[in-house]
Amino acid sequence: QGSHLSHGIEGGREYGLFEKQLTLLEEAEGGFDQFTRSYKSYGVQRMPDNSLVFKEWAPAAEALFLTGDFNGWDNFSHPYSKKDFGKWELHIPPKEDKTPAVAHNSKLKVSRPGERLYRISPWAKYVTRHEKSVIYDWVHWDPPQPYVHKHPRPQKPRSLRIYESHVGIASPEGKVASYSNFTHNVLPRIKDLGYNCIQLMAIMEHAYYASFGYQVTSFFAASSRYGTPEELKELIDVAHSLGIIVLLDVVHSHASKNTEDGLNRFDGSDSCFFHSGPRGEHSLWDSRLFNYSGWEVLRFLLSNLRWWMEEYRFDGFRFDGVTSMLYHHHGIGSGFSGDYTEYFGLHVDEDSLVYLMLANHILHTLYQDCITIAEDVSGMPTLCRPVQEGGLGFDYRLAMAIPDKWIQILKEFKDEDWNMGNIVYTMTNRRYGEKCIAYAESHDQALVGDKTLAFWLMDKDMYTNMSALIPMNSVIDRGIQLHKMIRLLTHGLGGEGYLNFMGNEFGHPEWLDFPRVGNNESYHYARRQFNLVDLDHLRYRQLYAFDRDMNRTEDKYGWLAAPPAYISAKHEGDKVIVFERANVIFIFNFHATNSYSNYRVAVGPPGKYKIKLDSDEIQYGGHGRLDHNTEFFTEPMEFNNLPNSILVSKLYYLLP
Repeated sequence: QGSHLSHGIEGGREYGLFEKQLTLLEEAEGGFDQFTRSYKSYGVQRMPDNSLVFKEWAPAAEALFLTGDFNGWDNFSHPYSKKDFGKWELHIPPKEDKTPAVAHNSKLKVSRPGERLYRISPWAKYVTRHEKSVIYDWVHWDPPQPYVHKHPRPQKPRSLRIYESHVGIASPEGKVASYSNFTHNVLPRIKDLGYNCIQLMAIMEHAYYASFGYQVTSFFAASSRYGTPEELKELIDVAHSLGIIVLLDVVHSHASKNTEDGLNRFDGSDSCFFHSGPRGEHSLWDSRLFNYSGWEVLRFLLSNLRWWMEEYRFDGFRFDGVTSMLYHHHGIGSGFSGDYTEYFGLHVDEDSLVYLMLANHILHTLYQDCITIAEDVSGMPTLCRPVQEGGLGFDYRLAMAIPDKWIQILKEFKDEDWNMGNIVYTMTNRRYGEKCIAYAESHDQALVGDKTLAFWLMDKDMYTNMSALIPMNSVIDRGIQLHKMIRLLTHGLGGEGYLNFMGNEFGHPEWLDFPRVGNNESYHYARRQFNLVDLDHLRYRQLYAFDRDMNRTEDKYGWLAAPPAYISAKHEGDKVIVFERANVIFIFNFHATNSYSNYRVAVGPPGKYKIKLDSDEIQYGGHGRLDHNTEFFTEPMEFNNLPNSILVSKLYYLLP
């Protein structure tokens, strides 16, 4: 292993552990294919004769019983039989009419003698909650006419433009929106905007809606609060028909502490799927932590990934909470400066690291176009290098410092104090050969306690001054111009992919807050006001149009798939940033008061240049100060270390 790509001594050890685990999987009964498709045999399986086989892993349990609608909720009539290695099985023959003894859509529970709690199978494929209950029920999902996917998966995009989405808030109405609403009303908007990838959040079932989907209770169940599994399958199938791939926001970093409708204490012990004692608890998240070295835990988690890929036809995953997985300290109270001692040592959790290597290896081996993205704030080296090089095998990592930088700038600095060099450094501070997803803001920045970039820029003026029928005041003018420039700079310079959280493309006002006791269970902030874009007289439509054309321009020229940009200017006095990427010249003037005439800009390839995207166009809420018929011809005059240059006749400042 090359030392610049592997984890050195420790990387060699971790790669050795990975190879050992992979060999064990390959030698398992049925090979790693059957092992990682255990969702076909665990939980419940309908056999060809319509008999049902129920199977669980509960090593500390003394007895297990199945109860439900099918047996009148008799707690003891259907005991599981104990097998080797903590496994339990129950065979139920078909009824006299040869139909399954447990009907589709009927409720089930697992019980243990001497315990008042009913439990849900960890492998449950569908769970629901009665309106007046706080506990979820296991529902046997075996529809007589399951959804059949009609459209093939699109090819992996050359440039990844991600629309981060939450189905439940994808409506202007104050309610939990549905899969069907997303399919019919949101997918057409995403297609029009030029995004080629959707990242779906909060799909894995979570009992607490306000957890944003990050306190998962049922790992194999698509959330029933939005509709049925078949409706989610239709959503993904329709997205594929539009040429859009769909990633699942998968949470394998921790699990909810819920017992009656979660994994916690399923077999009555403190361990089972988790580490026992303090190692199995996340002190900040108040959740349980998986024991990634456990054979049955690997079966559960790796099968979970394949379940979502095969049953629903997702195209890949954004792995949540990777920083917490990588280190025994889970990133709590740890700052990361980039010093290599922070990434190598006994504080690295080898079990978690090897699990991620296995997950990425299996996904990329079985599904050639699968995409995996890591949410890691630490900057772990080789996170996005292939497993065979000693890396963890992710395709991309989130460039999490970029949105934090924009929020910091807007909170702490006046326009004239913006530091061009510091902005450029933040945009480009990434390891060569490890691809990043850049974003100006995601769901994190919009959560209660913070607010969207648009609201940081324009605040209360958004309530009264967003009409296009009246002249912009200075607050709205500045806000609209900077909103576009921040996004374009991030899009062009910040990474090899781009992400936007739903609604923020048009400057969604306010913030995001789910119904909870603290806000009187209000849905007012748990929605996306797409209706603002549909009104011709509001300026949200102008921001939407810019975001759309920014994506379409990237689709034409492909700068996200190009090598990193060459930055020819980051002038502090002029507040100008210039860079070249994919033979496209990006020019930004962030000065609050200064315009420039005949401004010399360095370029590489000689020839004629024309304006292809202009944030100052009137249709984007700009002032229309540039003539798009102007042609810019290069001069063989070396400038800023490039062989050619052009004179830009006018480079206007933010406000006229």
